[in-house]
Amino acid sequence: MGDVICTVDVVLLTLRTAALHVLLHRREREPFQNVLALPGGYVHPHTDRDTRDAALRVLQDKLGIQSPYLEQLATFSGPARDPRGWSVSVAYYALVPENLIGNGKDCSGTTALCPVDDLRGLPFDHAQIVETAVHRVRNKSSYSSLPMHLCQAPFTLPQLQTVYEAVLGEPLNKVSFRRKMDELAVLEAIPGAFSSGNAHRPAQLYQLKPAWRHALSVTERGI
Repeated sequence: MGDVICTVDVVLLTLRTAALHVLLHRREREPFQNVLALPGGYVHPHTDRDTRDAALRVLQDKLGIQSPYLEQLATFSGPARDPRGWSVSVAYYALVPENLIGNGKDCSGTTALCPVDDLRGLPFDHAQIVETAVHRVRNKSSYSSLPMHLCQAPFTLPQLQTVYEAVLGEPLNKVSFRRKMDELAVLEAIPGAFSSGNAHRPAQLYQLKPAWRHALSVTERGI
């Protein structure tokens, strides 16, 4: 038996047209060369402090995205998941507002945004990894502030409710939703900031409190 292959894979999720999408990256080499897959790569034992470090490096190198909301998902392992041999992958998921990844596809066609409920032909066990990530996100969204990391600040409460409904896949009661937001206590109203440009009365704009914000940025890679 040869050495165990140790990698990381990242499920980068965003919202497009009120539906969860995952950002895929076209593989540059075999196995599955030119096939869209989750962005991933080998752990570099001499430079990566841990698997999170490796995941952040993969996002930077392959997608040009730095320091998104990132959480460890699960470990996937076994002799059958990779044709190169026995492998273990530590999977992470990231939540990024759509505006930070452009149109989800760069000029060379190496990346693409795909709806999570309509994925076909993913290599390795990437379909299982995406399914696990979506289940985790939808479950945590029912009781936490997780979907807020898919919002472009500032936002109104109706806009935030729309995001929650898109992630959960079901409508929410307005009164119950606002009560839940008060209980979470992670939002702050922006003084003097209101929405404009529609026929309704301007609505208060909100943002995450500083302690809950995660820095998000994109390098110039055309994606």
